[in-house]
Amino acid sequence: MKEKILVSSCLLGHNVKYDGKNNKIDLKELEEKYELIPFCPEVEGGLPIPRIPSEIVSFSPLKVINKKGEDVTDNFLKGAKKCVEVVKKYNIKKALLKSKSPSCGKDGVYDGTFSKNIIKKDGVSVMFLKKENVEIFDETQIDELLAKK
Repeated sequence: MKEKILVSSCLLGHNVKYDGKNNKIDLKELEEKYELIPFCPEVEGGLPIPRIPSEIVSFSPLKVINKKGEDVTDNFLKGAKKCVEVVKKYNIKKALLKSKSPSCGKDGVYDGTFSKNIIKKDGVSVMFLKKENVEIFDETQIDELLAKK
């Protein structure tokens, strides 16, 4: 039985990005080693496809707004909580998530100014997953993930 890992749905080719598209990458090697469990925290948090892009404007207190200035923090929190439910349900210890995303970004997300500036912070779901001791990888770290036992 293969170990299950959580994977951002957009990386698997699901059209769940804010613009209704995806970030599909080749995950054949990963599929040979792991059972991939797709998940999109933003969609699971109740945001539509397509949707207005969002960024984190404050980490303490947490505040996420979309480009129109609407507060979508609750959607991001709801998605992050559902993400934790999934990792607990399937006893998931690793996740492959989309870099720079306000939900899934690890060690780098957009700064809240909608100007493509990156700050060294985590997305909302990543913050929650780290508290559950889930090891997070992004799409630039697939080789690292494949090297794991």
